[in-house]
Parts: sequence; structure tokens; C-alpha cells
Amino acid sequence: MKRFGQVIGIKPDRIEVYKQLHAAVWPAVLNKIKECNIRNYSIYLYDNLLFAYFEYVGDDFEADMAKMAADPMTQEWWAICMPMQVPVEGRKPGEHWHTMEEVFHTD
Repeated sequence: MKRFGQVIGIKPDRIEVYKQLHAAVWPAVLNKIKECNIRNYSIYLYDNLLFAYFEYVGDDFEADMAKMAADPMTQEWWAICMPMQVPVEGRKPGEHWHTMEEVFHTD
């Protein structure tokens, strides 16, 4: 299992809509997340930043993320959510959500 922390900005005028959408995520999107080996997925809000945490339990992250990206329902969900988001400066090429470095963990 690998833990991920990611960050992205959110447009201030879209925060309430974003929260409403995520209070009732489409079942097909939730199923695809699980099918792609993502577990324990949370998104937190702080001012105009979103922080995501999830655990990846598969053995080919790139393949699972490609599978998720190819899913029509997930693409539709992203088409609604992505315009509300503001990628952070300094992210790697191709990143939308910026994957953060884990500097501490304890069980």
C-alpha cells in the first residue's frame, strides 16, 4: 500500500458547489475509484486549497490511473470539477493535482 497526499487550489466562488457535488459523488465514479485500487480517499478544504489523501493498494499505479482516465463517467465528473480547480505552481508536467512529498508517518 502506498499513501498519497495531493494539493490543488479551488476558485473561491466555486467552493460551495464543489462541496455539494462531493456530498453526493456519483456511484459510478465511486465504483471506478475502488476498481482502480484507491482506498481511504478523503478531500479536505483549507481556505482556497483542497488537500486529498488516499491509499493505493494495487501494483501498477500508472495503469490504474489510465484506466480511470479512460472511463466516460469519470471524464464527465472531471469535466464538471476541473474548471473549479486551480493547479498549484511548481507542479510536475502533466500533474493536475500536485502530489506532495510525505515527510512523516506513524501507525
